[in-house]
Amino acid sequence: MNKIILVVGATGNLGNKIVNALLGKGSEIRAIVRRETNQEKITQLERKGVKIFIVDMNNKSEIANACTGVHCVVSALAGLRDVIINTQKTLLEAAIEAKVSRFIPSDYSIDFTNLVDGENRNLDLRREFHTFLVNAPIKVTTIFNGAFMDLLTAEMPLILFKFKKILYWGNPAIKMDLTTTFNVAEFTANAALDENTPRYLHIAGESVNAFDVQKIMSDITDLKFGMFNPGGIGLFNAMIKVAKFFGGNSKDLYPAWQGMQYMRDMMEGRAVIKSHDNNRYKDIRWTSVKEFLISEDVKSRYI
Repeated sequence: MNKIILVVGATGNLGNKIVNALLGKGSEIRAIVRRETNQEKITQLERKGVKIFIVDMNNKSEIANACTGVHCVVSALAGLRDVIINTQKTLLEAAIEAKVSRFIPSDYSIDFTNLVDGENRNLDLRREFHTFLVNAPIKVTTIFNGAFMDLLTAEMPLILFKFKKILYWGNPAIKMDLTTTFNVAEFTANAALDENTPRYLHIAGESVNAFDVQKIMSDITDLKFGMFNPGGIGLFNAMIKVAKFFGGNSKDLYPAWQGMQYMRDMMEGRAVIKSHDNNRYKDIRWTSVKEFLISEDVKSRYI
């Protein structure tokens, strides 16, 4: 009998990819969605064979009903306190009430267990939610994947394409874990079906430092990329404080200063992982940074 997996956040980018990866394994998938969810997104999931439960995300009983008979609840929710703490806490309690055996919280980030409280808002919320997981009567597995590799050509200011430089703060030799959302989804699907996962799993499509990215971009484009170091971590921290004071609504999920906090935590070295669990599931082909950037056709930016 196939295990039933419940995905929460299935209409989002990562959640939808997790659904696709699970369907590829022949799993029976359920998804809970808010009453205000776009109908077309619901229809798209139904066409794939996903059983939809439209619920009030504050109603534990409604969520518990959707969890009945489920093997694992996979959260791919995104948001601030109202979602990462409040909604996930209700989801956790509903899963326990329905006697679900396993729970994967919406972490999918750098390993925040050694970070300093108060220095990264979004990761602080995830670490706070972990306090509810410590003694919860359900098996919990967190997946740490570093940063999403997809952001290298989007919001992450690591590659300064216009200036043909690689930006770094502090030590350019610090390794950073980068993983595509596709690989994260594949790994999460495997973990959801795995009975024997540990509390934490660490993965990386590739671990690179600023020098590595410089070489990769130079090789791909046949151009000489340089390095750009505005200063050390101390200066970066000061700039983050200024950006946070002047920059944007604190209710925004990804203001500029939040991205700066994330990059600081990666480059400071607190989140460096020495051992990864990539080989746990043999069916995954991990995408390297070079492969990803080639697939994004970055060379065409200079033609």
